[in-house]
Amino acid sequence: MIFDDREDAGRRLADRLREQVGRDVVVLGVARGGVPVAAVVAGVLEAPLDVVVTRKLGVPFQPAAALGAISEHGPRVVDDDLARTVGTGEAELAEVECRAREAVTRIVERYRSVRPREPLAGRTAVVVDDGAVTGSSARAACRTV
Repeated sequence: MIFDDREDAGRRLADRLREQVGRDVVVLGVARGGVPVAAVVAGVLEAPLDVVVTRKLGVPFQPAAALGAISEHGPRVVDDDLARTVGTGEAELAEVECRAREAVTRIVERYRSVRPREPLAGRTAVVVDDGAVTGSSARAACRTV
């Protein structure tokens, strides 16, 4: 599905979730790109908005290419077939993950210094990202939630 922009994506997603209005829902935007989409959804659903911080795990020799992702407190999500194909071993992957976790920690500390985490226990969580090239960030965010 192609959208005009993040606001259009948020409106169209919110239209599909309208039955959630008035329920105990929290909308979680996958930082950074998913937050503008999630903000639209949260507004339509009259629900609180929070974030889930993820970070891509890049191929060591080509960091722009994603092997997977990690999130705040969840396990890493890795495309094992791609890792084997590009020859990324566990030691290299652990190094990439360590750097990514440091970045996630810094970002989370900034977010949480301004606003505490929205409680999720017993609530419906709607996790929103801005797109899915590999889907790793969304999967990592869902595992955290």
